[in-house]
Amino acid sequence: MGLLGAEVSRDKSGYFRLKKILQEAPWNKQLRSPLTEPGIDAKEGDYIIAIDGVQTNSVKDLYSLLTGKADVPTEILLNSKPQTAGAHKIVINPLEEEYYLYYYNWIQDNIRKVEEATNGKVGYIYIPDMGPEELNEFSRYFYPQLDKEGLIIDDRANGGGNVSPMILERLAREPYRLTIHRGSNMIGTVPNAVQVGPKVCLINKYSASDGDLFPWVFRALGLGKLIGTRTWGGIVGISASLPFMDGSDMRVPFFTSYDPKTGDWIIENHGVDPDIYVDNDPVKEWNGEDQQLNRAIEEVMKQLPDHKPLLKHATPRDWSK
Repeated sequence: MGLLGAEVSRDKSGYFRLKKILQEAPWNKQLRSPLTEPGIDAKEGDYIIAIDGVQTNSVKDLYSLLTGKADVPTEILLNSKPQTAGAHKIVINPLEEEYYLYYYNWIQDNIRKVEEATNGKVGYIYIPDMGPEELNEFSRYFYPQLDKEGLIIDDRANGGGNVSPMILERLAREPYRLTIHRGSNMIGTVPNAVQVGPKVCLINKYSASDGDLFPWVFRALGLGKLIGTRTWGGIVGISASLPFMDGSDMRVPFFTSYDPKTGDWIIENHGVDPDIYVDNDPVKEWNGEDQQLNRAIEEVMKQLPDHKPLLKHATPRDWSK
């Protein structure tokens, strides 16, 4: 099935319209949208008049005309009006799937919501799992937001992995020395890449494995409050697989974690409880309202007045000497 990287609706004229064209990130092949490629003249609101010569008002389902078209050059007739006259042709390669585009757009929408709701004072980072690729994604969003006064870390539906210690080390950094260059008021920190403002972490029942461990340590380090619902509750790690002749394998529960202060086992079969319980109403969530994110914004903004931004310290005295 070929997909357009867009939300499509049927118009009363019988033609289909481009309701929303998904935002793309052209540096990543998985995040390229065919309707936003260079030279493609497609706009939200345009009517899809025909696909490979077949009028769309002659079919019940637009996607019946896109069957077998994934990654295949496909001719589409577009018009700003529901008519053939004046329409123009474009040729695109429809996508095989749109998951990554929707995922990317969800993240960008959340960043935008937080930016607007806090007047640019608070940053937002989503961590979908704790693997090497998502460590890179964390870096992509963390470093550009070091100037924010507060931070929301979204651990919801985190699929686990093993890189949470590296992420937590960055979040827990505190400066023990400030630096300044002659002729400049730019103040640096040692260690570098420090974000010292208030932080909160979003969790839910799909935060699993290393996604369970992350919020537990987030709280243990005193980084901030956990908001959402109790996490999944499974951190017992498995050994290397023992292969059988038929190609299947057996994996054995092999290691887990415990609290160094109490000696008690942690998380397994229960999960991590939030400090502030908020469960998203599924109907509201479907319609774009994220109650957990809204509560996180409220909590960080409540803490900001008590926070003194680090980089606004006065220049050292007698600098000219």
